[in-house]
Amino acid sequence: MAVSKLALPATSGKSCKILLGLRLLALSATLSAAIVMGLNKETKTFVVGKVGNTPIQATFTAKFDHTPAFVFFVVANAMVSFHNLLMIALQIFGGKMEFTGFRLLSVAILDMLNVTLISAAANAAAFMAEVGKNGNKHARWDKICDRFATYCDHGAGALIAAFAGVILMLIISAASISRLVQPNKCCSTTASPSVVP
Repeated sequence: MAVSKLALPATSGKSCKILLGLRLLALSATLSAAIVMGLNKETKTFVVGKVGNTPIQATFTAKFDHTPAFVFFVVANAMVSFHNLLMIALQIFGGKMEFTGFRLLSVAILDMLNVTLISAAANAAAFMAEVGKNGNKHARWDKICDRFATYCDHGAGALIAAFAGVILMLIISAASISRLVQPNKCCSTTASPSVVP
C-alpha cells in the first residue's frame, strides 16, 4: 500500500466566506474613508474688513493636509486597505498556500497591528473634528464648521466609514486569533494522507 497526499483547492467553507466578506467590507470602509478625506477640500471667500465703503475680501481654503491628524488618517486608512486587499488576494488566489503555523500567526499579528493603526488614526481625526466643530475657548481656537460646512460634512462621513472599518477589523482580528486555535478551520489546502491500495 502506498500513502499519498491529496492537494485540494482552498476550501470554501462557511467561515472562509464570512472572513472574506468581512475583509471586503473592511476594505471598502477604509478605502472610502481614505478617498473621501483625501479629496476633502473647500474654498470660500469672506469679507475680512472694510476700507471706507470698500469691503476687503480674502479667500480661504480648508484642506485635509492642513492638519497632520487628517494626513495620518488618510495614510493609515490606505495602509489598512492595502493590507486587506493583500489578504483577500491571498485567500482567493493563494490556492496551494497552506495557512498554518507561522503564516497563520503572522496574519493574526498583522490584523492586530492594523486594528491599532486604524483606531489611532480615527481617534486622532475625531479629536481634530471636534475642535473644528466646537473650537476650544481655553486655547482660543475658533470653530470652522460654521464657515466650511461641506468640508466638515465630508470629514464626518470619512470618520463614520473609518469607525466602521475599526469595528470590522476588530471582528477580523478576533477571527484570525480564533484560527490559531483551529488552524485548519479556513483555507487549509492539504488533505490528510489517504491509503491507496
